[in-house]
Amino acid sequence: MLFVPLWLTFSYTVTAYSIWCPDGWLAKRGIIDYSGGFVIHLSSGVAGFTAAYWVGPRATRDRERFPPNNILLMLAGAGLLWMGWTGFNGGDPYTVSTDASLAVLNTHVCTATSLLTWLMLDIIFFGKPSVVGATQGMITGLVCINPAAGVVQGWAAILMGMMSGSIPWYTMMVLHKRIWLLKQVDDTMAVFHTYAVAGSLGGILTDVFAVPKLNRLFYLVDDWQHYIGLLYGFHTGRTTAGFKQLGIQLLGILFVVCLNVITTGVICLLIKLVVPLRLAEDELQIGDDAIHGEEAYALWGDGEKYESKLNSVYEEFPPPTKGGEVQMA
Repeated sequence: MLFVPLWLTFSYTVTAYSIWCPDGWLAKRGIIDYSGGFVIHLSSGVAGFTAAYWVGPRATRDRERFPPNNILLMLAGAGLLWMGWTGFNGGDPYTVSTDASLAVLNTHVCTATSLLTWLMLDIIFFGKPSVVGATQGMITGLVCINPAAGVVQGWAAILMGMMSGSIPWYTMMVLHKRIWLLKQVDDTMAVFHTYAVAGSLGGILTDVFAVPKLNRLFYLVDDWQHYIGLLYGFHTGRTTAGFKQLGIQLLGILFVVCLNVITTGVICLLIKLVVPLRLAEDELQIGDDAIHGEEAYALWGDGEKYESKLNSVYEEFPPPTKGGEVQMA
């Protein structure tokens, strides 16, 4: 309740203005971010990872063993997410157009390719396809295609899907276990890999595959020729323009990372002055019942009765005190 409005005001708004507003300094330089690879996914991935650092890790037992809570519900949410992304990317031109249609097609192509790539890597190295892994691959594909959805060709979306299903897989499965900083931060949802890494990858690959004429359809500006990918720069003899665009994309990544590391850290420190960032150790051992007086998931044995401390028609109100007297607020 405190973090979200502060982060939206001092981080997200600044990033969105800098990249999407025609008067923003990165927009003036010509950065390409079709649907929020920088603004939404890279920024949220870095912010989530930074916040996890300041909050600290979970209880030891929860880190050692944390099986999925409900894979069926996870799949339902993943399906809704993928379906919603159709409107997310397809709606960016604010009109029914060739550009919007291409964005929708590229979204599904890249995501499906990423999912299959992640599954293949799971099968090759672990011997079994993972449903959780398929969902991770789906998310990295959606994130990676965001900055490029309507400005690249379909074949480029396939290549982006192959890379978004393999590079974040490698950073999560291999590098995460080797890099000291990544091991110190308890990134429970792996947002660093699925959002920060995939978002950065999408921003870079956008420069590699961006088609100038497709950028013309989306940005509707007179000087659309400077929106050019490296491959098309080599093809047309404009290699300098292609490398310049790459520099702008890398500058955008650097700006978003630095902004979110600083603002998220400051926000967490300010909130810490008002309320604790994490529960006490004894409350962590108890869980939801220590804070809300009820469990999110209650499992009963044969003959046992679940007795909720709150919101029950069978409990006395107000509850009696230890001395047998009722204390009114």
